[in-house]
Amino acid sequence: MLTELSIQDFAIIDNISITFNEGLTVLTGETGAGKSIIIDAVQLLAGGRGSIEFVRHEAKKAEIEGLFSVEPGHPVFRIGSYYGIDIQEDGMVVLHRTITQNGKSICRVNGKLVTLAILREFGKTLIDIHSQHETQSLMDRENHIDLLDLYDEDIIVKTKEEYTKLYQKLSMLKKRYKDLSENEQEIAHRLDLLEFQLQELEEANLTPNEDEVLEDERSQLANFERIYTGIQDAYNALYGEQKGIEWLNTAQQALQDNRQYDNFIAEKATELSNHYYLIEELSYDLRNYSETLQYNPERLNEIEARLNEISRLKKKYGPTVNEIIEYMGKIEEELEQLTNKDSHLTKLAEQINETAQDTYLEAKQLHDIRQKAANSLIDDIHDELKGLYLAKARFSVSFDTKADQDIENQLNKNGIDHITFQISTNPGEPLKELNKVASGGELSRIMLALKKIFSKHQGVTSVIFDEVDTGVSGRVAQAIAEKIYRISNGSQVLCITHLPQVAAMADTHKLIEKVEKNNRTSTTVAELTQNKKIEELSRMITGTELTETAKEHAKELLELATDYKSKKK
Repeated sequence: MLTELSIQDFAIIDNISITFNEGLTVLTGETGAGKSIIIDAVQLLAGGRGSIEFVRHEAKKAEIEGLFSVEPGHPVFRIGSYYGIDIQEDGMVVLHRTITQNGKSICRVNGKLVTLAILREFGKTLIDIHSQHETQSLMDRENHIDLLDLYDEDIIVKTKEEYTKLYQKLSMLKKRYKDLSENEQEIAHRLDLLEFQLQELEEANLTPNEDEVLEDERSQLANFERIYTGIQDAYNALYGEQKGIEWLNTAQQALQDNRQYDNFIAEKATELSNHYYLIEELSYDLRNYSETLQYNPERLNEIEARLNEISRLKKKYGPTVNEIIEYMGKIEEELEQLTNKDSHLTKLAEQINETAQDTYLEAKQLHDIRQKAANSLIDDIHDELKGLYLAKARFSVSFDTKADQDIENQLNKNGIDHITFQISTNPGEPLKELNKVASGGELSRIMLALKKIFSKHQGVTSVIFDEVDTGVSGRVAQAIAEKIYRISNGSQVLCITHLPQVAAMADTHKLIEKVEKNNRTSTTVAELTQNKKIEELSRMITGTELTETAKEHAKELLELATDYKSKKK
């Protein structure tokens, strides 16, 4: 949920900080007070398009910061891990957006600078904003198949994963077939290139890890004098008259002569004797190794020349000798394929046909599962619409599946289905796509029904409604209020409204007002007490001066809302 929102120098907002609670928070106020500006700020925080017009007049920059708290397992943990952004076990996520007066946008997640695209990835898992005039994901037919799959995710996920693996394999095979069957001139050029590269690499006669071995040997030869001097100095310090080993021998002899008198001396005499023989052996190793060292300037020149040749090959074929050798193997394999192109094309065609059949069978199974999910979704939508006084509306999930086409042409990344949500709001009217529903009031109710069902599946932390109740009144307004409240039982809901029925249902009611100070206009936000709620509801009912009748009506609305919420707990 969104727990804290800080906005500074944004449009007419000077500097405000708003604390949000769980459940349903309603924001009300006069038109132009800045309610939608707050939603604009949240939208920018979620990765929306910015503009210098958002920066308050005479300010250098606009800043927006939001603190979110999420439950374990929320998608934001996976996204944070992918982008290397630390999200602590307490599930606190801070999104920050700055827009400067010259149009520069700076985005941060938990203090780390990110691109706008990355901020948007975080935002879409935390915030879902729905407004009357905004194109939403629920309205976009491209998203309908994903929403249907999300509706019955537990059943569909395994089948969809299997299908995706087969579809990716099929796509890879088709690409290989296309690459291998390109025109003869391109293949001839490719053959010439590969044969030249293979000959060059074969003549180089590289061996595994050769570059590392040669670099070690070069280091030894280039530092021969230091190596030889170091070994000699170490040996001379240990071996000889009045040197290290002689003094160790004197020490261990002193302990050996007195070991019978004390257990501690006996123990240390044995330890020192062991160390003495080890160090004596080490000194012999130093002497023997120094005798093998020989400075060979010709060998050093050979190594330098070989490393230069390897460096030239690395620029063309790979960063290490091992990777160059691996590339050489790929060349040999591709040459064999191109040389015997016809036989390989035949094998690939057989593999493509076999894989296409398997993929189609999996797609059919996916289609059957979706059909069952669609029937269940239709029933749920109809139940929700009844509660919104659209009992005669018909909702449908249209499957555009062209079974008469060639199998391969039917398949797409989602299977063989193209899904479209359709609705008819009045008897006798044909089913239409959601975005072609004309009535604003009907559209508000349809979107609320869909949001009620999908909000619990989408896992979004905060759902924001910006005047989605426009164009409704009376009993429909009460039904919408109840629906919005029920959505808030599964997700935090922030709602801008002009309907007193919706405002009465709020767990938290905040009043947005526009004030003038020092010849500048600013927006303020205040959480209303019970008495202030009554006054605000009265104003929303009458629209003018407060009357006792309006106050009584407001009290009645609050009592009805309290009674409804107590029954739904």
